[in-house]
Amino acid sequence: MRKFLFFFLLNPLFCFTQSLYNPYLLYEPSGRMYDLDSLRIIEINFYDSNFNNVLDSSYFNDPLYRLPAQITFNNITLDSVAVRYKGNSSYIKCNSALKKPYNIDFNQIVAGQKLMGYKKMKLSNSYFDPTFIKELLATKIYQRYLPTYETNLLKVYTQGSYTGLYVNQEAINKQFLLKHFSEKDGSFFKCDPIDMFSYSPNLQYLGNDSSLYYNSYELKSDHGWKDLISLIDILNNHPADIENILNVDRVLWYFAVNHIVMNYDTYNIGSPHNYYLYKTKDNLFQIIPWDLSESFINASGPTTSGMLSDPYLLSPNKPLLNALLTNQLYRKIYTAHLRTIIKESLDTSWFLQNINNLQSLAYSSVLSDYEKGFSTQDFFDNINQVSVLNQWISSQPLMPVVLARINDLAQHPELNLSSPSILNVNILGNYITTEVSGADSVHLMLTLSEYNSRFQKIVMVDNGQNGDLFANDGIYTSYYQFPVNGDKVKFYIRAINSNAITLSPERAEYEFYTYSTITGNTNINDTVQNRLLKVIDISSKNSKAKSNKVLLYIFDDGTVERKIVID
Repeated sequence: MRKFLFFFLLNPLFCFTQSLYNPYLLYEPSGRMYDLDSLRIIEINFYDSNFNNVLDSSYFNDPLYRLPAQITFNNITLDSVAVRYKGNSSYIKCNSALKKPYNIDFNQIVAGQKLMGYKKMKLSNSYFDPTFIKELLATKIYQRYLPTYETNLLKVYTQGSYTGLYVNQEAINKQFLLKHFSEKDGSFFKCDPIDMFSYSPNLQYLGNDSSLYYNSYELKSDHGWKDLISLIDILNNHPADIENILNVDRVLWYFAVNHIVMNYDTYNIGSPHNYYLYKTKDNLFQIIPWDLSESFINASGPTTSGMLSDPYLLSPNKPLLNALLTNQLYRKIYTAHLRTIIKESLDTSWFLQNINNLQSLAYSSVLSDYEKGFSTQDFFDNINQVSVLNQWISSQPLMPVVLARINDLAQHPELNLSSPSILNVNILGNYITTEVSGADSVHLMLTLSEYNSRFQKIVMVDNGQNGDLFANDGIYTSYYQFPVNGDKVKFYIRAINSNAITLSPERAEYEFYTYSTITGNTNINDTVQNRLLKVIDISSKNSKAKSNKVLLYIFDDGTVERKIVID
């Protein structure tokens, strides 16, 4: 019996490391400001005893005016912090004289002053959510897929008296930008007008005059109107160029999560507001969600039985939604994101466990909160049934909304189309391989950008050429000359058929694989004795030398040999 040895020396000079980038590590660990397992306490003592009347008046007449106060947070006391009321409907429709939403700035009066590393704190009165936890659950889900503010529960005392239980919201400010983008000096806009009935940050093109946009968008940086108008112009008039100015994938994740959690008060479902736009140094605008208190259609939204169940619904007044979801490639990526979120986040056991933990933490504080806009019984009942707060507002039940969402999406025809499968992703020297079935084409999406963006498409082949071992074996291969200076390469795999797209990792582009080369000092003219460290098969499992099987021989100098011995 004759044996044929196929031998491939992949790279003798470099060793390689591959890992999965995890953006969730950006969020705080336990014990910090936004620890979800702890009930925080804050005491606000205004120097002016007439604070409520002053803040009520300034809310309408001078919205940026703040009153100085002393605060104590978990035994940390700060003097001369600046406080104002905040919010739209949570302020205007709140019938409590005392339980108003707060915006607290630790840094405005005393430059550089922070509380546990933060310059600002925003306190939501949770006035439309009897459970107090819908926004907390929503932010935990959003954080898996795109940069999102942090939340937890907070007991508030004002002038020595208990005001009530609040939701503590991390501010979307330059500190947030540094945390998630490692920069803070780009064009930055809050897209949430005070009068949302007269003005809308829906990204409709109004012309080149920046003053036409002043009432709909709030500039939070020193510059930016030209950048914003350019974004809106391209979106409305040159949509084929949108990837040159917008992180499209980030928006697709945003749209998908909004629909999964039924965030009724957001761009692609209800009123187009409650988001931020920030232009990073790669010249792409990033979308950042804000004010998730209307998640799980918890106030003034449709009933459970009448939910907006179609995640592909378009609107003539939402050009961003229309431009992306009428593009077939973007639509398939969006569908892939929906599927990932459904699989990972619409988990009833996860909801029930978190509901139990958070409501147990909050119960005693809710019981003694006499300024809440609902009964203590509503606190429990609204998990499973509607709570009528007043003649205009009712809060939809959390778990029936989740269960209805699961049922609606499970029956949606576009979400049930056959999609490719990706089983393995392997790096072999300068070759990346992946095992794929059910695909018409497979792409290596790769970038060297330090900004985790602008991924470029490289076609992967299964034709027995260009580094591919065997034609039509389901193993797709792509060659890439990786840099030798140790720079990280970021990549993911995209498999496409006529119906759908599959991604690996599934949370791409927010997550991706990283791959770095570590240069050695080996001279190509030197004779090097290599010691065999291990043999692995194509699925990266440890193996023994075998015939008729593709094996990787890994040596102690970083050499990788790809062999197959055929009987």
